[in-house]
Amino acid sequence: MADLFLKQAKQYWKTRPGYPQQLFDFIASKTPCHDVVWDVGTGSGQAAVSLASIYKSVIGTDTSKNQIEFAPKLPNVRYECTSPNMSMSELEAKIGAESSVDLVTVAQALHWFDHDAFYNQVKWILKKPHGVFAAWCYTNLKIDDEFDRVFHKFYAESKPYWESQRGLVDDKYTTVKFPFDPLDGCDHTGPFEFETKQPMSLDAFFTYVRSWSAYQTAKDKGVELLSDGVIEEFRKAWKEDTNVEKSVTYPIYLRIGKAGDAVKQAI
Repeated sequence: MADLFLKQAKQYWKTRPGYPQQLFDFIASKTPCHDVVWDVGTGSGQAAVSLASIYKSVIGTDTSKNQIEFAPKLPNVRYECTSPNMSMSELEAKIGAESSVDLVTVAQALHWFDHDAFYNQVKWILKKPHGVFAAWCYTNLKIDDEFDRVFHKFYAESKPYWESQRGLVDDKYTTVKFPFDPLDGCDHTGPFEFETKQPMSLDAFFTYVRSWSAYQTAKDKGVELLSDGVIEEFRKAWKEDTNVEKSVTYPIYLRIGKAGDAVKQAI
């Protein structure tokens, strides 16, 4: 996964959305203890920063040193670069002992993981029975009807350059493996829907597209997704100067559950 974002870590840091406080308040309301969080695939710390305002200690891990370099440094957040295929011994050394973590989070990264191996680690490290696992993704941004039509066409044309795992995001994480129990008071594990908004200029939008793994994959194959013709289409749909900001909405889909009493194999 790290290799897909290696060349565009700065663009990722500059343009990827943050997440709404309502999302973190909801997760926190379902977590009995607010001591330790493991934020997996932390990237440049978008989720870790918000978690740090609620939980005493946050451990953010990523397989990309480049990504972590852009993560904000806070006194109660510790960042660790981990192996792509982390062993149980590395897990214990860098994150903690068995049943030592209150919450494990994954923001916009679960689709890249080896789910069976990862879930076994999550279930090992979560406190039993009420430790919580929460993973969420955001789908394609929305601005207005005209711009969205151009964007949806562009996104469809980019599909050959996405990894197959991207389909889990397109499905709003409804089809991702999720071997966790519903939380108390819930009869399912989601997805629960949220949204985040942020101002964005057209120039920032182009930078956001350049942060896509698909953009880099296409570029490595000699294909420029943001050709002059495509850029002109977006400019016409924008109808403003390229540095004028508009409100951009990202739909967010959360899967959340608890560890339960026993370690179950991922199914």
